[in-house]
Amino acid sequence: MPDDKTVLIGTTLPAESKSDRGASRGISAADALSALRQLITASREVIEIHEIERTKRERLRAYRETEVERIKASERVLRDYFDRIFVERREQNQVLFDGLRQARETGDVAAMQTFVGGIVEVARVSPLAQIGDLADLRRAMDDPDTVFQL
Repeated sequence: MPDDKTVLIGTTLPAESKSDRGASRGISAADALSALRQLITASREVIEIHEIERTKRERLRAYRETEVERIKASERVLRDYFDRIFVERREQNQVLFDGLRQARETGDVAAMQTFVGGIVEVARVSPLAQIGDLADLRRAMDDPDTVFQL
């Protein structure tokens, strides 16, 4: 203990006996039992809510994984589709851009307009336009019985 020369002044209170502690505060055995029951009930509710929320999190995690896999599958289908479509269009695109380059080099404005018009037309007509509405595509992809032919 530090060497403190301060003198403390006060009144000493009488010690309570163990039997006086609960009674002096007005807590009966029935009150203590009721408090214990409330503690147990509240603890059970907390555990139950925790389990319910854990189950919800597991469902969300499974849903997320399913949707991620569905997106990946859709991406693979679209990549394959685009790869096939653009192989056919690659030559057409090459002709258009080569023609534009030559028209630019020669200064042929009319040819440049023609080639730019062709490029715009190719860009405007999406390969997905042949499939139809994208919402229909999503519904079809959600349907396990749908068969896609490419």
